[in-house]
Amino acid sequence: MSTFLDAYDTVLARWPDASTRDVRTPYGTTRVTSVGATDAPPLVLLPGGGATSMVWQRTAPALARTHRVHAVDLVGEPGRSVPGDRPVRTAGDACGWLDALLDGLHVTGTALAGHSYGGGIALRYALHAGDRVHTLALVDPTGCFAGYRPAYLAHALPLLLRPTPARVAALHDWETRGAAVDPDWRRLRDLAVTEPTARPVRIRRPTADELRGLAARTLVVLAADSRVHDSRAVADTVARLLPAARVTVLPGATHHSLPQVPAEPLVAALADFLTTPDPA
Repeated sequence: MSTFLDAYDTVLARWPDASTRDVRTPYGTTRVTSVGATDAPPLVLLPGGGATSMVWQRTAPALARTHRVHAVDLVGEPGRSVPGDRPVRTAGDACGWLDALLDGLHVTGTALAGHSYGGGIALRYALHAGDRVHTLALVDPTGCFAGYRPAYLAHALPLLLRPTPARVAALHDWETRGAAVDPDWRRLRDLAVTEPTARPVRIRRPTADELRGLAARTLVVLAADSRVHDSRAVADTVARLLPAARVTVLPGATHHSLPQVPAEPLVAALADFLTTPDPA
């Protein structure tokens, strides 16, 4: 077993009462870790780039009090999903992959949440499949409402040019201001860069017209201290383009500390939104 997979399984072992399965799709097999009562309403969680489904280790068990939570390893990203002969190259492919994944899970309608890059995929899928996604939660998403800060891109450049665990750690420590994330998760996060990956799918930012057609109830959770983008500017953009959406800004949170830290306020925001419909 690789060092990375050993680190993955160390984090997985701490999930209470979790089950895993591999769901076949035209794009390969997708590893899904599930918690919660099997007859509870479904909630599908998508991680950020390189994070694996294990990034939800501190939040998924709490959300499983009310939902059947399915945390997913993205195909083509580090984790236990295995790409097939048909790669996920476009946003359309990503939507087709999620269609097949939900079919394999026997889920017709679901709540869908995504962090960072996973948030961009989640929003694009909700626009694609409005009949299947009734509730959408975007956790400090990228590719949805704003671009990257130039300072963040400058700090990320060494990692992009030559990925190493040390460079992953350096970027995250700078962006999170040294937030104390779980050490087992930190080890997994740093080792993920040693795994082969496909080129990330380019998720085009939705137009105002596209967003006006979004049918899902939507929550956008933003990290107040994010160095990836300007959370205040993102909040203003969401309010302008999605006036019916709920926006929550988490004090003390940064882009790369989420969804690990601060877990309790994030769980509270997600749980309240998932269980309390907005007034008509």
